[in-house]
Amino acid sequence: MKLFRRGKVKDVFDVDGHHLEFVFTDKISVFDKIIPSTIPHKGETLCRTSAFWFQMLRNMGIKSHFTELIPPNRMRVNKVDIISDYSKITHKTTNYLIPLEVICRHYVAGSLFDRINDGSVTPKELGFPAKKKVKYGDELPEPMFEVTTKLEKVDRPLTKAQAMKMAALTKSEYDNIIETVLKIDKEIYDEVEQRDLIHVDGKKEFAFDEDRELMIVDTFGTADEDRWWNWEDVSKGKYTELSKENVRQYYRKLGYYDTLKAARSKGKAEPKIPALPAKKIKEVSKLYIDLFERITGESY
Repeated sequence: MKLFRRGKVKDVFDVDGHHLEFVFTDKISVFDKIIPSTIPHKGETLCRTSAFWFQMLRNMGIKSHFTELIPPNRMRVNKVDIISDYSKITHKTTNYLIPLEVICRHYVAGSLFDRINDGSVTPKELGFPAKKKVKYGDELPEPMFEVTTKLEKVDRPLTKAQAMKMAALTKSEYDNIIETVLKIDKEIYDEVEQRDLIHVDGKKEFAFDEDRELMIVDTFGTADEDRWWNWEDVSKGKYTELSKENVRQYYRKLGYYDTLKAARSKGKAEPKIPALPAKKIKEVSKLYIDLFERITGESY
């Protein structure tokens, strides 16, 4: 097979012009930076988790690009065009990657909590009473959707109008994306609740097939794309990160994220991200294996 693209954590190969093969590596990336450390078993757990959810989509009657799992860490999918020149996408374009990432949040966490604290997002905008003191971990009155760019070096937030224009979506097509995310997240909730997991938030990506029918692409519902908490911990007011967010928090505490953010805001050279210590690598590897088992109910 010919190498099609080398991503931050996945290598993509061209199988026959109509299909791609994803190879899930043990590389790990945060803040759009590849960490100079590998996490044992990470690639396999993400691949098998993704296959688990794609099978769920088949049972739900929701289209995806998934065709088959090739154990332990490979997956074959239908190929779509990647059009980085947005001006070439029209309402008649077919078989292309929709250049957007759709984030759906169910709880107050991560960057959303930061934005609430700095006043850029108000409680009222989230559906809370205007004077409510919003706390970390609060369940949102209704799911919150955010859309960002997909094909740019650093993800950029978009308004609904900007997203529709960039991806050449009609209102009904945009609404269908949102409705599909809600259907999938409801199924995820029902599945992981059995094993005392909370699905906090996550991102999904989409494409149109040859008939311009919507389908899910890339991966979702894994330790990399989504945030997860443990029910028992949350009942005690503790929010232990069971996803890649655990690694993000490590670099935040290290002070690296603040340094990176300052460099980006000033247009300066970005600092290199340091490697993870051996003890942290072992901890994160166990986290990925444990979360795979909690999500799927399968033994690693």
